[in-house]
Amino acid sequence: MKRRRLLFASVAVAALPRVVAAQARSARIGWLTAQRPPSLTPYVDAFTKSLGELGFVGGKNLEIVFRYGDDDLGKVRGLADELVRMPVDVIVVQGEAVLELRSLRMPVPVVYAYSGDPVAAGLAESLARPNANMTGLTYLALELNGKRLELLRELAPGVRRVALLANPEYPGESSERENSEATAKRIGLDVRHVPARTSDELTAAFAKLGANRTQAISLFADSFTVQNRGRIVDFALRERMPLVSSWPVFANGPRLADSYKRLAYYVDRVLRGTKPADLPIELPTTIETIVNLKTADAIGLQVPQAVLVRADQVLR
Repeated sequence: MKRRRLLFASVAVAALPRVVAAQARSARIGWLTAQRPPSLTPYVDAFTKSLGELGFVGGKNLEIVFRYGDDDLGKVRGLADELVRMPVDVIVVQGEAVLELRSLRMPVPVVYAYSGDPVAAGLAESLARPNANMTGLTYLALELNGKRLELLRELAPGVRRVALLANPEYPGESSERENSEATAKRIGLDVRHVPARTSDELTAAFAKLGANRTQAISLFADSFTVQNRGRIVDFALRERMPLVSSWPVFANGPRLADSYKRLAYYVDRVLRGTKPADLPIELPTTIETIVNLKTADAIGLQVPQAVLVRADQVLR
């Protein structure tokens, strides 16, 4: 039986360039992440397909060397050393593994996809000035935190008490919290910050949500919450709480493929000679809204037609 996913998620993805592929030289790319292979299959597929459109074709002039940490962040530095020794022309790093490379002074260019605030994480002085040998994309869009609360209010007008469930060690968490709290005050919601950075803290957070008679959850997505999404989904369903989040993995699986197509564009630029320091870190530019009616039915929530007609995807 398929797991019922959560009610709503929105994710921002970067706009894709219209590029006519020129003749590309041969390239060896290292793919580095602390996650497991199955969780990233859609991203890898989108990334390699886009590289092909840019002239880099596997088996012809492209080799991608994959290194997965299998959910062990401690393996990342050793895997990075392996890729450097091979050597590779550029390393593509994903998720929290990005933070493991920021102090290593990598001798090869690094292009990343990261969910947090790259400035707060020490990856750049500003979005326009990335660290000398690292650049890429961030999924962080602070204004969307408030937008999700507005949508939650529209979905469930009777909701007043909302938990901001977040990993406090996630770079950008404080900014997302401030944006959420400002919006909540404006639209009349009572939001409470509930931090959780470990499995035990998540268990304690669930108990706190029940004790506070929380009616809904706004989840700040990062690698910790994604890895624990099954527990969070089960808790929200059991307590009949609507949940909003920034990543659609909480609605129906990964939908960040378009961002990885954009990541291929960054890799292409680096392979053709552009220095990472000359490629500003890119913010999201478009938004996708997903509404899961199966979960809405499970928790007894009737989704307004006005919300359904605006959704990019409705899961029935």
